[in-house]
Amino acid sequence: MNQHKVELQVDGLNIVGEIFSPDIVGPHPALVLCHGIPSGNPKDPDDGGYHALARRYVGEGFIVMIFNFRGAGLSEGHFDILGWTRDLSAVLDYIYDYDGVDKTRLSVMGFSAGAKVSVYVAARDKRVSTLVSCCCPVRISFARDEQKIAELIEHQRQLSVSRGTLSPLTPQDLMKKFEHIAVLDCVDDISPRPLLIIHGDKDEVVDSAQAHELYDSAVEPKQLVMIEGAGHRLRLEHEAMQIATDWLKKANGLG
Repeated sequence: MNQHKVELQVDGLNIVGEIFSPDIVGPHPALVLCHGIPSGNPKDPDDGGYHALARRYVGEGFIVMIFNFRGAGLSEGHFDILGWTRDLSAVLDYIYDYDGVDKTRLSVMGFSAGAKVSVYVAARDKRVSTLVSCCCPVRISFARDEQKIAELIEHQRQLSVSRGTLSPLTPQDLMKKFEHIAVLDCVDDISPRPLLIIHGDKDEVVDSAQAHELYDSAVEPKQLVMIEGAGHRLRLEHEAMQIATDWLKKANGLG
């Protein structure tokens, strides 16, 4: 397996990611993994993070890209959900032209807010051939609560590499940006490309009814899988990730 760091410039910000690719010469299908809003909770020492998930998919024959949205991890800037859509678009530009990638097989897999952004971008970018949406919020419960939005802005500022500077966004700005990412209004545009929606029936952050709303608004080909007993962190649920793996392999013509 090959692995190397990638740095992209988006809106004047440095967006940091990594590419993982098989040793075997391509072309290979590509997969972009999109994280959610960082919680800042202590990391489980047994959790290999998105690096472990990337390596899993490389082992299945994918070229995989992981990255930090602006305001998260090593990427510059402050949290901005609409800015995240531009970050993902830039990542798709990069991997689409990456050596060894089959341009007809470009999948995206998003988690939580990263799934919300993935649906929004995939609906507009026809280069995305398949989409896996994990625990996607069709609405954010606190998006109309100015105080909670202000707390989110400060929390994400403290977690980011830009924590020494104030966010240029006001709570009102961010509330409007959340409302702009209206996935129920655009998820039908993903068709005729395949869509897999995975959700835990015990999700403590995004209630499972929202998965049914997303599914009902989507158009075939689509599939909804509810994981019994699973909470919000589907990346750590073996059953959920095995279902996603099997579905992605089949959709991309892999063994």
